[in-house]
Amino acid sequence: MEKEHKLADKNIPKLLFSLTLPATVGMLVMALYNIVDTMFIGHGVGPNGIAGLSIVFPIQLIVLGFGQMFGMGGASIISRALGAKDYDKANLTFGNQIFSVLLFTVLIMLPGLLFPRQILTLFGATEAILPYSLSYYRIIVYGTGLFMFAMMSNNVLRAEGHAKIAMSNMMISAGLNIILDPIFIFWFDMGIQGAALATVISQGLVVFYLIYHFTKGKSYFRIKLRNIRPNFILQKEMFTIGLAAFVRQVAGSFIVVIINNKLGSFNLAEVYIAVYGIINRLLSLFFMPMFGIGQGLQPVLGYNWGAKRLDLAKKAVRLAFTWATLISIFAFIVIQLFPSFLISWFTTDAQVIKEGAYAIRRITILFPVLGFQIIGSIIFQALGHATESLILSLSRQILFFIPIFYVMSHYYGFLGVLLTFPMADILAFSVTFFMLQREFKKWKVA
Repeated sequence: MEKEHKLADKNIPKLLFSLTLPATVGMLVMALYNIVDTMFIGHGVGPNGIAGLSIVFPIQLIVLGFGQMFGMGGASIISRALGAKDYDKANLTFGNQIFSVLLFTVLIMLPGLLFPRQILTLFGATEAILPYSLSYYRIIVYGTGLFMFAMMSNNVLRAEGHAKIAMSNMMISAGLNIILDPIFIFWFDMGIQGAALATVISQGLVVFYLIYHFTKGKSYFRIKLRNIRPNFILQKEMFTIGLAAFVRQVAGSFIVVIINNKLGSFNLAEVYIAVYGIINRLLSLFFMPMFGIGQGLQPVLGYNWGAKRLDLAKKAVRLAFTWATLISIFAFIVIQLFPSFLISWFTTDAQVIKEGAYAIRRITILFPVLGFQIIGSIIFQALGHATESLILSLSRQILFFIPIFYVMSHYYGFLGVLLTFPMADILAFSVTFFMLQREFKKWKVA
């Protein structure tokens, strides 16, 4: 079969590149969309518009976290099933992914529609920011199922070797969004509501294409009602493996919430929240390629592990580490040299630019180690080692970040918030290095 042939290729550099490049390009385009979206809001609505977007952002991360959990958890099972030539299991896993998306769409949308004001206040909205957050959130909540299905489906496409289609989906979604943003924000004078509407419409069109692909396209998988039923063994494995991806996303969301709440207590609350929102979008431009490499690695590593080709699995891991580390070093250099220029993409407000340049330089002091840490967590996920993957996902954003954050922000204020990031980075890097050393020792005797 086509997808088996692709993943069975023994030319690991070529195979990994063929899967990594589309994933990386697709994620870069998505990061670029987030940046352009924020730029339009910054110039069309102002700093409070960016701050309002920043409050909703962690909610979007949670939704995407569920999509990642179903997508990456299922993709790990699918890749290993294809490697072991268990095609029935692969198709049944896909059906269970769809079931999970449908179930959690309902569970997430209901409270979002019933209690928007309470949710946004909990997520850190001040009185000045709340109207902007509500305007955006009341529209974006209707895209919940679309975001989850698209995220899940792209992981399935990569797992079967169709990385270019996954890339195209992200590019189409981002491209449509970038086109629709100025139309709704400026032409129709809808402001921040226009940005939300552009996002939901563009994602909806991509989901229509995905449904077509999985019903009449060239995918090995088909959307069949007999497979869209809960298989509790597969559900348990999918949730267990995908939990690390979910925790990584939700931990990121939780961090944004506690930071926004803390920033909201400072004198320059709206400025700091806008600055942090800009930095979040900007750093995604550099994070996404590293996650793209990880997404390219997962099916290659999972397939070769399932096929007992340990030498090829090792080769893929070494390449992924090298590529991700080079990207993280490049990102560090660019950020440290041109911080004011980067922040000025989003706003002309002199105070936001000044504080943003100051903040981003300190947050990214240890950015070069992040590539290693990201790939390390994905390695355990691809192998189905859920516990190790979960520990690594928790380490930076929960186990280390939160206690350091509360101590540093209490004693050093805004500077303490910023320095929490590199302190958590070095500790998480150390844990990742230790756990990978222990894992690779097992490979030598396998």
